Amino acid sequence: MAFGLYVHWPYCESKCPYCDFNSHVANAIDSERWVKAYQNEIERVARSCPDEILSTIFIGGGTPSLMKPEIVEAVLGAATSAWRTTNDLEITMEANPGSVDAARFRSYASAGVNRVSLGIQSLDDTHLRLLGRKHGRDEALAAIEIAQNTFSRVNIDLIYARQNQTIDAWYAELSEAISLGTGHMSLYQLTIEDGTVFAQRHKAGHLRGLPGDDSAADMFELTQSLCAAAGLPAYEVSNHARPGEECRHNMIYWQAGRYAGVGPGAHGRIQLDKRRIATEAIRDPGQWLRAVEEVGNGEHPETSLTSEDQITETLLMGLRINEGLPLAQLEKAGLALNDWQSRLDLIAEGYLEADDDRLKTTASGRLLLNSVIGCLLQDLKTTQS
Repeated sequence: MAFGLYVHWPYCESKCPYCDFNSHVANAIDSERWVKAYQNEIERVARSCPDEILSTIFIGGGTPSLMKPEIVEAVLGAATSAWRTTNDLEITMEANPGSVDAARFRSYASAGVNRVSLGIQSLDDTHLRLLGRKHGRDEALAAIEIAQNTFSRVNIDLIYARQNQTIDAWYAELSEAISLGTGHMSLYQLTIEDGTVFAQRHKAGHLRGLPGDDSAADMFELTQSLCAAAGLPAYEVSNHARPGEECRHNMIYWQAGRYAGVGPGAHGRIQLDKRRIATEAIRDPGQWLRAVEEVGNGEHPETSLTSEDQITETLLMGLRINEGLPLAQLEKAGLALNDWQSRLDLIAEGYLEADDDRLKTTASGRLLLNSVIGCLLQDLKTTQS
C-alpha cells in the first residue's frame, strides 16, 4: 500500500463564500519561520514512521500557488530527505488562476512539482462573481494553458449545480472544459457547508436560484455520460481521468491507506506498532506555528482508531471509488459480514453489488451515495453493539 504526505498551506488572497476549508487571509507572512516549521514537523513525523516509502506528496490549501518557490523547494527537500521515495514520486500542488504566471510555475516544476490542480470552478464570468472568485474566464484559460505547457499532468476543478444554472448551460460549459484537453477533472456539485458565508445567506433566504434535487441529479448524470464519452470516465464520485491519470495521492485516502499530514489543520493516518493512528494538527496557523517553535510539535494528541472507527472510514472512503473496496479489508477490521443485513438489502435494491472479493456501489448507488453509506453505518452500529 502506498504512503503519502499531505502539506497544508493555510493562506488565501481572500475567502470564497462557499469554502469551509482551513484557509485564512494574512497581510504578511514570515517565510523563514514557515520554512523552518515545515522542515521540523516533517522530520518529527518521519521519526514516527521512518520505514515508509513515500510515493505521493500533495500541497493543498488555502492557495499553495501563493507560496514562494523557495518554500516549496524547502518543503519537498525535507520530505525527500526524511523518507525513501519511489522512482515515480507524484508531487501535486493546488493553484488558483489569479496567482499563476509562467515563471512561477517553472520554479515550482524545478523544485519537483510534477502535477498541478487548478481551482477554475467556472468558465463563466457571471458565475465566477457569484462564487466570489477573484479571477475571470480569461485568467482561467490562460492559467490552464500555462499549466499544460509546464507540467505533464494537470487537473481542473469545476463546480456545478450553481445558482441559476441550467442543464443546457452546464452541458456547454463542461463540453468546453473537456475540449481543453486536461487529463483529469474534479467536478463537484455545489454544497452548502456549515460555517460558510453561503450557509448564512442560504439560511436567510438570500441564496436564490439553486437547482432542486432532481435538476442536480440530472446534472450529475450528464457529467458522468459526457466525461465517459470523452475518455474521462469517473473513477470516484467527483473525479474523472484518462486511464493512468488518476490522482494517486487521493487514492491513498479512498483506499484507507497511510499518509502523514503536516501544516495547520492537516490530518494523517499512520501505522504504529500494528495500531492505526489518527493525527490532527492545530488548526489556527499562528497557534500551529508557535507550537512547532516552542513545543516542537504542532499536533493535538494522537488517537488510536478502534475497529469500528476503521470500518467506518473504510466504508466512507472506499465506496466513493468505482472499484469499491475489498471485503477482506472490512473483515480484517472486525466486521462480521454475515450479520450485515443492510448490505444484502442494498444489493437487492440495486444500489450495491458484490462478488467474492469486493463491495462497490452501482451507478444508482453513487447517485445516492450518502444515503447508501448512512444505511450501512446504521447497521454497523447495531451489529457492533
